[in-house]
Amino acid sequence: MTSDSLKIIHHDFKLSDNVIKKIHKILAKHEKDPRNIIQILQDIQAEFHYLAEPVISFIAKELVISEHRIYGVATFYSQFKFVKPGKHQIRVCMGTACHVRGAQSLLDKICRELHIQPGETTKDGLFSIESVYCLGCCALAPVMVIDDNVFGNMSAAKVTKILRKYRRANAPRKTPAKGGGK
Repeated sequence: MTSDSLKIIHHDFKLSDNVIKKIHKILAKHEKDPRNIIQILQDIQAEFHYLAEPVISFIAKELVISEHRIYGVATFYSQFKFVKPGKHQIRVCMGTACHVRGAQSLLDKICRELHIQPGETTKDGLFSIESVYCLGCCALAPVMVIDDNVFGNMSAAKVTKILRKYRRANAPRKTPAKGGGK
């Protein structure tokens, strides 16, 4: 990924005064030392849930290093994310036990339902999805986790019902119309 393609993804991230204060606090914790870039990026991601392009640009200026150097480090490690995660994060286990019990078809079904691929977020910002190598629930294979909720013995048929439940829980509530009186 280039910083140009990331700018399109992060058009909604704003460097507010509050965000800048948080970044300054993280940089101070690491003595504004570019040699601490991995720890800085870890703390930034812990704070904002991903590495937004405006934040990377700001850090580059503060540390007097190039954005390319930061992207070089961040893209080397798979732990860093450049896409804002959805409100609900879905992880599908692709470990051996899950794989042999149909995890790939489960992942394919989720991707079709949400119209996204692993590493992406739905347009409405409700879901993001990633495949992981082990969730430690082999006896429940195949396994999907949404936020902290574990769904075991999953099948493609169960996916629609579970996603529908999350969508309903996040749908805007309709307020009843106020009566016209007597």
